[in-house]
Amino acid sequence: MSNFAVLPIIIPLISGIILAFFPKKLVLVRRLTKLFILINLAVAAGIAWHVFNEGALVLEVGGWAAPYGIVMVADKLAVLLVLTTNIVASACAFYAPYSLPNKKERYYFYSFFFFLITGVSGAFLTGDLFNLFVFFEVLLMASYALIILGGDKTQLRESIKYVFINLFSSMLFVTAVAFIYGTLGTVNMAQIADRVQDVDQQGILTTVSILLFFVFATKAALFPLYYWMPKSYVVPNPVISALFGALLTKVGIYAIIRVFSLIFIHKPELTHETFIWIAGLSMIFGVIGALSTNNIKLIMAYNIIPAIGFVLMGVGLFNQDALSGSLYYLIHDMLIKTSLFLLAGTITYVAGTSDLRKFSGLIHYYPFLGWLLFVSGFILAGIPPFSGFIGKLQLIRGALADKHIAIVIIALLSSLLILYSIMKIFIRGFWGEKDTAFKPISVKARTAPIVILTVLSVFMGIGAEFIYPSVESIAGYLLDPEAYINSVMKE
Repeated sequence: MSNFAVLPIIIPLISGIILAFFPKKLVLVRRLTKLFILINLAVAAGIAWHVFNEGALVLEVGGWAAPYGIVMVADKLAVLLVLTTNIVASACAFYAPYSLPNKKERYYFYSFFFFLITGVSGAFLTGDLFNLFVFFEVLLMASYALIILGGDKTQLRESIKYVFINLFSSMLFVTAVAFIYGTLGTVNMAQIADRVQDVDQQGILTTVSILLFFVFATKAALFPLYYWMPKSYVVPNPVISALFGALLTKVGIYAIIRVFSLIFIHKPELTHETFIWIAGLSMIFGVIGALSTNNIKLIMAYNIIPAIGFVLMGVGLFNQDALSGSLYYLIHDMLIKTSLFLLAGTITYVAGTSDLRKFSGLIHYYPFLGWLLFVSGFILAGIPPFSGFIGKLQLIRGALADKHIAIVIIALLSSLLILYSIMKIFIRGFWGEKDTAFKPISVKARTAPIVILTVLSVFMGIGAEFIYPSVESIAGYLLDPEAYINSVMKE
C-alpha cells in the first residue's frame, strides 16, 4: 500500500508528458486534462481516506531503508494538502478553456499545469530536505513557463523579477541544506529532527534554521519579503494567477510548518516568538496593499499576504488550538483564494477592465456574480459561520491562552479591513446606475468551478463539526515530533 504514496506525483508528471505530444489538438488535450486531473483527485482522496483511518504511508524508494534512501511520507498533513491541491487544480482545469486564448493553450499550458501540480505534490510528500529543494525547483520551473505564457511586455518585466528572486532564495536553500548535511550528516527530515534533539539545537543549527526561514518566508511572501509577489501574480491569465495564489505561497508556509514543528522546536523563544510578530506585520502590510489599489486582481493578490500571516501566527503560538486554527485556515484559504482569483478574472472579462474606477452597475446584468463575490468576501474575512471564522476563532483562542493580546487585536482589525477590501469591489463595481449601452456576455461556464469552490468553503464553515476533528488530530500530531520520526525511522 505504501507505493500509493507516490501516485499524486507520478500521475500529473505522466499526464504532462503525454499532453506535450498533442499541443495543437486542443479538444483532445482539454478532455484528457479533465480526465487526468479527476483521476488524480480520486487517487488523492483515496490515499487521504486510508491515511486518516489506517495511519501514514511511508514509501522507501528503491527499497533503501530510511535514512539511507529517499522516502516519501504521506502523513495526515501532507495528504490533506495534496487533496486540497487537486481540488484547486480540478477547478482551474475546468475554468481554463474559457479563460485562456487558444494560442496560449497551444503553448503547452496543460503540460506545465501538470508539472506544477507534480512539484507542489512532491514538496508536500517528500520526507527528505534535499528533495524538498528539488520539488521546489520543479514547481518553480513550471511557474516560470506559466508566468511568461503569452509574452507581453508587462509579463516579461514581472517575470524577470519573479525569476531572480526565486533563484536567489533557491541558492540560499541549497546552501542551508549543505550546512545541515555538513553538521548532522543527513538530509532525511526525521533523522535531522532526531539529531537536532540530541544536541539540543546548538547555535549553528539555530542560525541555519533562521536561514531556512528566510528562504521559506520569501517563497511564502511574508513581511518584509512579499514585495515581489503581488504584481507577479496578476500579470498572467486569471487561471494561472489562481494556481499561483492558491498553491505557490502555500508550499512556502507548509515548509515552515513542517520544519519548525518537527526539527527546529528547541529554541522557541528565538524562532517562534519572532514568527508571531512577522505574522502580525504581514497582516498589516498585506491589508494596506489591498486597500491602496483599485485593481481588483491586485486586491486579491495583496490579500494572500495577511492569509499567510494568519497561518504563521499559529506556528508561532505553537499550541493545540493555534495550530488547529492555522491548518484549518490554510485549507480554507487555498479554496476561497482560488475562487476569488477566478471571480476577479471573470469580472475583468465582463467589464473589459480590472480598474474599479472604470466600471460600475454590473449587478443589473450579473446579479449572481455580484452576490457570489459578496458571499466570498464574507468567507475570506472569516465572518461567522463561514470557514475563515473557524480557523480564526481557534487562532484567537490559542493567542489568548498564551496572553498574546496584541496579535489578537491585529488579527481582528485585519479581518475587518480584508472584508472592506472585497466589499469595495462589490460596492464600486456592482452598485450604481444601469449602463444601457453595456452588452452582457454569458459567463455560466466560467462560474461553475467558482460555485463549487465557494460551496466547499461554505461547507467548511457550516459543516465544521465533520472536518475540524481531523484537522485537530493533525495539530496534535505536529506537537509530537516523535510520531513522525518513529513512522519514518520505524523505531
